[in-house]
Amino acid sequence: MTNFVLSELYIYPVKSLAGIRMTSWIVVATGFKYDRKWMLIDADGQFLSQRRLPRMALIKTALTDSELILSAPGMDDLSLPLEPTTGDIINSTIWHDQVDTIAVSAEADAWFSRFLVVDCRLVYQPDGVIRPVNPDFSNPEDQTALSDGFPFLLVSENSLVALNQVMQLDLAMARFRPNLVISGCDAYAEDFWRQITIGNIGFRLPKPCSRCSVPTIDPANGKTGKEPLTTLNRLRKWQNKVYFGQNALHDGLGTLSVGDSVQINLTGTQQPPL
Repeated sequence: MTNFVLSELYIYPVKSLAGIRMTSWIVVATGFKYDRKWMLIDADGQFLSQRRLPRMALIKTALTDSELILSAPGMDDLSLPLEPTTGDIINSTIWHDQVDTIAVSAEADAWFSRFLVVDCRLVYQPDGVIRPVNPDFSNPEDQTALSDGFPFLLVSENSLVALNQVMQLDLAMARFRPNLVISGCDAYAEDFWRQITIGNIGFRLPKPCSRCSVPTIDPANGKTGKEPLTTLNRLRKWQNKVYFGQNALHDGLGTLSVGDSVQINLTGTQQPPL
């Protein structure tokens, strides 16, 4: 009998900033609680990410019972309330989606603008604002926060092991920014999964995750290299995109913990069809 296990669990409170590795965390309607509830935008309301500003990788996040704490080299820590309630309503853009967000504070805007050396604003998605998932890959009730498009990203440990072996490198899982890391399965086994259960929560895996330049950025120093995209272009390219990991949607609420068992309920043909 196979023994697949949830081995790592991450949340990313501010889109495209450093994540937090958790041992246990709450699943709410949009995904993990506080996962990508905040986001940086430019003067036009467009979201900002490491694709445009690799220096964002150097900003670390932490949570207390009541605050989001941000830290960056050469900056005093910035503490913000976990549940902002006031602020100007700003219509922000994530790819093709428009989302009503609220401005967090002038202090936060100044802090980020100073460190990133670009004018930007920090916004928050209020709980009452529903952002549906692309209907081509979801059910009507599915929603997400300020992620690129899905509430969860899942990767298996051995997929990264296999990729590192080919590259003869030791890139960290943090580069790929997963929420859920699974151990005990073969490399790229997740390409075939369609429905799984982790702990007591069911998940659907409707679409593989196409990768941009972000995994080429070293989280330790914000510098960009050529890998893993060079190798992914050779090994995992389909229709002019490269893929690593699977997007996931959840069918229940509750709590997930490292060590939870993973059951594969339904498999299908490989996605992407390499």
